[in-house]
Amino acid sequence: MARMARTSALRSTARPADAARVRGTRLSADERRADVVEAAVKAFASGGLHGTSTEEIARLAGVSQPYLFRLFGTKRELFIAAVDRSFARIEATFEEAARHPMTDVPHPYNPVMAAVGRRYGELLANDQSVLRMQLHAFAACDDSEIRSVVRTRFSELISLVSAQSGLPASELREFFAQGMLMNVAAAMQLDDSDLAWGQLCEGVPGSIA
Repeated sequence: MARMARTSALRSTARPADAARVRGTRLSADERRADVVEAAVKAFASGGLHGTSTEEIARLAGVSQPYLFRLFGTKRELFIAAVDRSFARIEATFEEAARHPMTDVPHPYNPVMAAVGRRYGELLANDQSVLRMQLHAFAACDDSEIRSVVRTRFSELISLVSAQSGLPASELREFFAQGMLMNVAAAMQLDDSDLAWGQLCEGVPGSIA
């Protein structure tokens, strides 16, 4: 229930700011907060926790640094909000995919998992910030507070796929291992993880375009 509430809240925060701009009215603190988190995702996805300045995030969000720190007490707090937003995007993608299971997959493939895997690949291809935010989140896990959040959010992804597919979490290890391979392949700009694995196993760097 907590995961669903957080996902719903994160989705809703992206809309009021856009609506306020259309109305020509001033943005509320919640709307500004949503803008700052979106800016933080873009900035942290590029530079990571330690390579990104709050000055840069404030500039992208169109707010002052003092105002940014009124919304988020610390840079770590803002990074965690960006991590949370990125995982919420993945959750939303999984939920949408589960509503449209693939019906043409051969036995014994699970139709829901096949749809989730396909949509996740599309997400990685279309939104590099989701991929890079994940990688920087894992890299920042030497911080105990960030590590706790990342562990919780990843565990929630497993629970979500388990509930959607009808399979126990213990049987999803290969599925998530494939997802991590997709992350690595996408980071190396190898769009097809199966092809990337074959190319890398050949040990011939010149064969990888």
